[in-house]
Amino acid sequence: MILSISGVVLLGVIVFLFFRKDGLKLSHALVCALFGFYLAGSAIAPSIKAGGASLASLLGGIKL
Repeated sequence: MILSISGVVLLGVIVFLFFRKDGLKLSHALVCALFGFYLAGSAIAPSIKAGGASLASLLGGIKL
């Protein structure tokens, strides 16, 4: 749960920065959000979630 909330916050910050700095239009951000909601309800969602969890564990295992 913490990983998904922090991921949503991180992606939200990235979209906000693109919106403010790189000229991302509000319509583009809305399309991205709708795409994410529809993708989450699709059959590929478990694979995406597993890939995200795998990437998070990989990044969590890196010792600096």
